[in-house]
Amino acid sequence: MSSTASPTLDQALAVLRELTGAPEARFHPGQFEAISALVDEGRRALVVQRTGWGKSAVYFVATALLRARGAGPTLLVSPLLALMRDQVAAAERAGVRAAAINSATSEEWESISERLARDEIDVLLVSPERLNNPRFRSEQLPGLLARMGMLVIDEAHCISDWGHDFRPDYRRIATLLAELDRHVPVLATTATANARVVADVVDQLGADVLTLRGSLARQSLRLGCLTLPNAQDRLAWLVGHLGSLPGSGIVYALTVSAAEDTAQLLRDSGYEVAAYTGRTDPEERERLEAALQRNEVKALVATSALGMGFDKPDLGFVLHLGAPSSPVAYYQQVGRAGRGTDHADVLLLPGPEDRAIWQYFATASMPDPERAAAVIEALGSPDSGPVSTPALEARVDLRRTQLELLLKVLDVDGAVARVAGGWVATGAHWVYDAERYRRIAESRLAEQAAMLSYERGETCRMAHLQQELDDPTAAPCGRCDVCAGPWYPSEVSGAAVSQAGSTLARSGVPIDPRGQWPTGADRRGVPVRGRIAPGERAEPGRVVARLTDLGWGGPLRELLAAGASDQPIPDALLGAVLTTLRDWPWAERPVGVVAMPSLSRPLLVRSTAEAIAERGRLPFLGALTVDEHRPSSGPGGNSAFRLASVWGRWQVGPELAAAVAQAPGPLLLVDDLVDSRWSLTVAARELRLAGAPAVLPFALASAG
Repeated sequence: MSSTASPTLDQALAVLRELTGAPEARFHPGQFEAISALVDEGRRALVVQRTGWGKSAVYFVATALLRARGAGPTLLVSPLLALMRDQVAAAERAGVRAAAINSATSEEWESISERLARDEIDVLLVSPERLNNPRFRSEQLPGLLARMGMLVIDEAHCISDWGHDFRPDYRRIATLLAELDRHVPVLATTATANARVVADVVDQLGADVLTLRGSLARQSLRLGCLTLPNAQDRLAWLVGHLGSLPGSGIVYALTVSAAEDTAQLLRDSGYEVAAYTGRTDPEERERLEAALQRNEVKALVATSALGMGFDKPDLGFVLHLGAPSSPVAYYQQVGRAGRGTDHADVLLLPGPEDRAIWQYFATASMPDPERAAAVIEALGSPDSGPVSTPALEARVDLRRTQLELLLKVLDVDGAVARVAGGWVATGAHWVYDAERYRRIAESRLAEQAAMLSYERGETCRMAHLQQELDDPTAAPCGRCDVCAGPWYPSEVSGAAVSQAGSTLARSGVPIDPRGQWPTGADRRGVPVRGRIAPGERAEPGRVVARLTDLGWGGPLRELLAAGASDQPIPDALLGAVLTTLRDWPWAERPVGVVAMPSLSRPLLVRSTAEAIAERGRLPFLGALTVDEHRPSSGPGGNSAFRLASVWGRWQVGPELAAAVAQAPGPLLLVDDLVDSRWSLTVAARELRLAGAPAVLPFALASAG
């Protein structure tokens, strides 16, 4: 491109070369076109380009040029903390002064506000959640809007219901766009948007949007898929072959427990790895990201918590233990690899449990109409005053995470609003859009079918991913295992299989006892408040495994599935039960066994309790009695409602009471499945009140 193409080009090249540190750097096709549209024409633009193409260079260069022309700072809406950290560092390399405000840096706002007032910040990065923070929205955002030089929406597919990673908070951007002066340029960027998502985003950006789409093919990636019979073989393959994968990389797992278990197995096998999940503390996340950047670990074993925003140009491989639910989500995750290298390996090891996990997450962000109506009703009239989230939780049968997500959806739909002190109903009529959510559910099912097609290898794997993103340039890559044959070993050694089997055979996960009655339980007719009295409390307990575990999780999911027939405990599982009990570090051995009364699996629970008593040479004291007519809330819901549904449900009958009163030590209380822990908490309380010195809860599985 010659310097006569635009008066902006020479200035833009100078900034690009500062940003990259390369004196001969040139723009990729489309980069300068986007910059010129923003800087010279003040347009709104959507850039859909592959990961590693240089979307951040567009907005950093455009910011520098706009600031040089007297424009105000850029506001960049960015979804993840890791992305913010990387972008602040990248901006500084180009001489662009950047600062981030999010949940981890909110205490720094006063300093950032002062720097903005002195015009010492060129780019302010905010999380989408910050846009709906009442103080930020009322006190800080108006001033930013008045002097904003450019708005950037990174990972813009999050705006769309049809995107693989839709986030309700991103819908606040539509309000922001409506309040923005039409002459302020707007840039939206993503690498993972198919035609439907592009149309949705463009519609929200407004009229006269410049859409720039490039080829999404990743020339550096060598894709493959290896289907192995079971989790043991998949882990054995990883133990045997992780060391031969190039450089350092990421091993993705679908659940937190799978990531943690896999990381432990690999560490036991001599690999430098660490788990990175949604449960990892922010400081630890930053430390682990830095360790991977410096190649101090072979891999991070991660959930999707390590996704958008992590940028390591020389990442050598991405491997998946279990498949994401859509090719688009898979493309986004494998896009971490090979961004600055000529070669990176990408391998999928799918599992039979994948579909059950997909099903759970497919509709997690969709509102339940009955619960949505209950939330609006609980908020009262618009002039009733704000209700905090904890107070609202006590009024509606929703767990905190589910309630917060539903409030975000209702907020976006205009039915509720977040204000100082909590939430209020707006008075606007809200109607559940059943047709819209039906179409979204159908779209999710189609995505799952497309992922299964990818696994089968019916066409070139890279072309398949491109086609799912409606990339018209899709063509065979010539490198994947479909085009060129398997490039990875398929064998697993006997020693690795044995080691993986030992890991999967491990049993015993602690159950922390409840120590506090839930806020609002007294409003549900439960006459308790505050801490659970020591004389009414259970001791720490155990389960064989979590349902999400790689080892016993699979057999337990089948045994405890809704609709599965009730049966005596299988011999193999009984072995794991006895091992869990043998390894339980209790302070005092139980002196008797009591069964929980089960309406759905009485044979399973009683046979488990009796087998434990027989093998442990302990007396089986019987089961608690149950009021079968008392309604149960079922799975889900928040603690106050769950407790209310089981309060008074169980009693210690006369025969059991006599045996409990004579017990000289702790009693083992046996159940099948632990979810909220309130059933075991209430049952243990009844046994303690009947005279049991201590109660040790035990169950076959926990829900998570």
